[in-house]
Amino acid sequence: MNDLLTVARIIGAAQRIILTGHIMPDGDSLGSVVALGLALETQGKEVIFVSGDPIPAAYAFLPEANRFVIGHLPPGNYDLLLVLDCSTPERLAHVCRNHPLLNENSVCIDHHASTTLFCRYNYIDPHAAAVGEIVFDLLQVLGIPLTRPIAESLYVAILTDTGSFRYENTTAATHRRVAALLDTGIDPAAIATRVYEEKPLRGIRLLQAALASLKVSPGGRVAWMTLDWGTMQALGATDADADGLVDYARIIEGVEVAILLRETAPGKTRIGLRSKRYVDVNRLAALFGGGGHPRAAGCLVDGQPDEVAARIVPVAMEAAGE
Repeated sequence: MNDLLTVARIIGAAQRIILTGHIMPDGDSLGSVVALGLALETQGKEVIFVSGDPIPAAYAFLPEANRFVIGHLPPGNYDLLLVLDCSTPERLAHVCRNHPLLNENSVCIDHHASTTLFCRYNYIDPHAAAVGEIVFDLLQVLGIPLTRPIAESLYVAILTDTGSFRYENTTAATHRRVAALLDTGIDPAAIATRVYEEKPLRGIRLLQAALASLKVSPGGRVAWMTLDWGTMQALGATDADADGLVDYARIIEGVEVAILLRETAPGKTRIGLRSKRYVDVNRLAALFGGGGHPRAAGCLVDGQPDEVAARIVPVAMEAAGE
């Protein structure tokens, strides 16, 4: 299914909706959920916002962010499970992954090239810069006008998944959508400050530790950093604190592939991959059971960060032409 009219029809027929994004939520996931949820409530729908993990502090300012239920679902009868920005069922909150609606009446709206079709209905647009763009278009199909809270949430979604409009997924259509959001009176400077310029001290300490581990390949095309479980625990760091760290390796002159290897539990390492111009890191991540986008992807593998680095760095070097 690749038709927003069909998506609109399915949503229109539902009254009590579970709305969720992916675990370890980011700006696109959260912003899209909030925007679509608020929009559907203007149509008389009852919407439950669900997250598998706590909302990162950087996004706590989103309208109605305090409405997310974390890791559970209030009792009741629901008639639609609506999933945003989630490429695999493994990235769903446990309570949603095991809900009967996943097989009976569910819709996934996503933009990852690697998305598996795990819902009953799936709308996937890998050309969209963010799911926030798809939600923007869906609201037009539904005939729901932009309010300032909806616009602010969509702006966060698009801002973060385009790297503040720096990534190659940013198009003229992206800016046209954003212009419509700005016309509602939202404050882009204030939003940028909240998202990017109010980090907890532990996050800066985590950056310090990551940079101390920085290594660069002999040819200078691959750079990687490691954070082990002991470091994460000693700093009291969260998943959200690691957001964006990989970009410090990416911005090194001459580097094409940047890698952050972070131990999320003893013996479990999350790999964050970024590329600058020509390496498709989605394909690289797929070799290790993950996926994502051509310039941003990831995966979760067994092993400690240094052990995993010994396996993935040579593959990244080959992909980068070393």
